[in-house]
Amino acid sequence: MKPLLATLALTTALTLPGLAMARPVTFTTTLNNYGGDGAYLALYVTDASGTYVGSLWMAGGKSKYYTHLTDWHRATGGDTGQVNGITGASVGAGRSLEITLDLADALFDAGYTLHIDAAVEDMRDSPNEVTVPLTASGAGATVPGRRYIASFKYDM
Repeated sequence: MKPLLATLALTTALTLPGLAMARPVTFTTTLNNYGGDGAYLALYVTDASGTYVGSLWMAGGKSKYYTHLTDWHRATGGDTGQVNGITGASVGAGRSLEITLDLADALFDAGYTLHIDAAVEDMRDSPNEVTVPLTASGAGATVPGRRYIASFKYDM
């Protein structure tokens, strides 16, 4: 699938689910008790060649900290327009973030990968904290994070 078409499929599924074949997908991210402030998390998608396709969610509302979500920031050029309307509060240590989004069916089993970058104030940044292929068979499987995220899964 061409990147432009994939981007259109992603944004259409998020903004106008009635126009694209889409399904609700619930993302559950549980953080470790790492002993610091709330974590900023960027959930975004790349295609099979690693090219940025779009952002799904940003946990953390102060854009001045987005530079610490280094892989997301690099992929988007720091364009805060990528997360307009899809932001929420940062996630506290030991807490969970659960969000449900309508995603285009074309994103599953087609080589797309979900990435989560994490950053916590006064602690090390964690780009690609979680990287998981978007596949129907991967739904419900729990994967560990590298530093701040204890576990992540998505359900369809």
